[in-house]
Amino acid sequence: MDFFARQEEARQRSRRLVILFALAVAGVVASIYFAVRLLLVPSLGTAGAGLFHPPLFTVTATITLLVIGAGSLSKSAELARGGAVIARSLGGRPVQPNSSEPRERRLLNVVEEMALAAGIPVPGVYLLEDEPGINAFAAGLTPDDAVVAVTRGALDELSRDELQGVIGHEFSHILNGDMRLNVRLAGLLYGLLVIGLAGYWILRIFGGGRLPGSRRNQRGSVPLLLLFGVALYVIGYVGVFFGRLIQAAVSRQREYLADSSAVQFTRNPLGLAGALRKIGALAAGSRLRTAAAEEASHFFFADGLERKLFRFLSTHPPLARRIARLDPAGAADLAVAAAATVPDRFPPGAPAGVVGLAGAPAARSVPAAAGRLAAANLARSTALLAALPPALPAAAREPLAAQALVLGLLLDRRPEVRERQLAALSGSLPEAVRGELARLETPLATLPAHARLPLVSLALPALRRLSPAQYDQFSQLGERLIAADEQIDLFEYALQRLLARHLAPTFGKRPPAPAPPVALADTRSEIILLLSALAWCGGAAGAPAAFAAGAAELRFLREAALLSREACGLAAVDRALDRLAGLPPSARRTLLTAAAATIFADREITVAESELLRAIADALDCPLPPLAA
Repeated sequence: MDFFARQEEARQRSRRLVILFALAVAGVVASIYFAVRLLLVPSLGTAGAGLFHPPLFTVTATITLLVIGAGSLSKSAELARGGAVIARSLGGRPVQPNSSEPRERRLLNVVEEMALAAGIPVPGVYLLEDEPGINAFAAGLTPDDAVVAVTRGALDELSRDELQGVIGHEFSHILNGDMRLNVRLAGLLYGLLVIGLAGYWILRIFGGGRLPGSRRNQRGSVPLLLLFGVALYVIGYVGVFFGRLIQAAVSRQREYLADSSAVQFTRNPLGLAGALRKIGALAAGSRLRTAAAEEASHFFFADGLERKLFRFLSTHPPLARRIARLDPAGAADLAVAAAATVPDRFPPGAPAGVVGLAGAPAARSVPAAAGRLAAANLARSTALLAALPPALPAAAREPLAAQALVLGLLLDRRPEVRERQLAALSGSLPEAVRGELARLETPLATLPAHARLPLVSLALPALRRLSPAQYDQFSQLGERLIAADEQIDLFEYALQRLLARHLAPTFGKRPPAPAPPVALADTRSEIILLLSALAWCGGAAGAPAAFAAGAAELRFLREAALLSREACGLAAVDRALDRLAGLPPSARRTLLTAAAATIFADREITVAESELLRAIADALDCPLPPLAA
């Protein structure tokens, strides 16, 4: 199953989840109505009325649905503010991108390598400092606002390979759309919980025996209120119980898939199995101390709660069963910690064929690479980071130096153009940034072109730490540099889109409204424009053949003609991408295949083609690893 099939499955899974919870809500509404009806029998009368009283049912159902809906929406809105909100609510603190503490640095390196290999922005990293158990989670609505968090126990107890297996598991949740599902689950469950909480507060207020003076004349209604409070309390928590059954059934299957994806990513099942064994051997296991653990239990790598009586409510499969799938030979030895059997650095397997690096792959291998956790990509991202001049990744992790790094990437290598760009910054470039820019000039001069966008992705966590005023100034400086060279090349275009898409929302810049749904056949003109722009990237001589190769992937383009170079401006490409973002997952796969066929028509891929293809994939919400080196 590829990325697009998983996205379609996630949409279907969300629809099924909503239906199941709708049934649970219907049960709660019916139960509350019958409780109210029975309590009000004396006042409503029974002659000919039966149990069903339409006006009462309408009022009861409306109020109940409003309460559940308000609870669900409020919790969903809270969680939709980003993964950082969830991490902080569980006691997490941010791990600074430039941390030099050895264990934190190891964690950050693992996260950076995996993010670059998966083609997604490097997520924020959090540490649950007061949690001695071994656990981790990924949270957020999208890869753009995702964070990865680990407990102190995981940081201290796990080897690098075990930690890599755990983080790979969490990256699978990010790429498979599980984070959005988890947020939806939490919101729906909280709506049911509000009913039980309402009953609790009624019992607390009216069950203490003391009433405010204004209520003393209403003592006759207190028993009814207490009975109603008991009913609400019981009904609410029964609803939550069935909601948690649904949650557990959904979550357990996602955990098996995430384990499998992590093994594909790392090619080391013993790393993940070793982490699970250490959980079994540790006194604290995977349990969390925070009171918020139950509400977020389905976010975690392993069960964060101790369930002795209600194990069927666990959101995770048993440890022994997960280990058996990863390491059948050692499944019985659950209590043995894995430190002696799993090395700190597992020897990587030979990389498989890589898109754009080993010959000219088939165009269909590009959609297959989207959103895929591949060991070969992980090996390449690790090698890419190791080959960079040390000053550059270090700069990418510091907010001040990261600004200079991105601005330095925009400086033209032609002396006359570079002078014009620097003149455009005269008087507005902060002195500290200017000093960093001068320091990075030499290492940037030796940076391979294919490493530019990955380096910018690496800088995103540090750039998110800028103040709003610093971000505005940084954005203006970048725009001046781009305008000063009197042209926008493909790298500048890809960089602009990357920053606008993955950085601007952090600073309250409203992201574009979601594109309206559109069918593939209704975007003929936009696709022709896109394929024409890609064809011209490979050079004028091969442009007609390249366009024909891409158009051949789409039946309704068989008679289409290549547009002129002048008609393929980047502003037009931008507008086309904004509309194409409304395509369903299956149509995005087809479009990405056609785009790949265009650039692979000459059996090679240039850096410019790779950067434009990644910008297209990013606009379509299809994480794509680097294709050229």
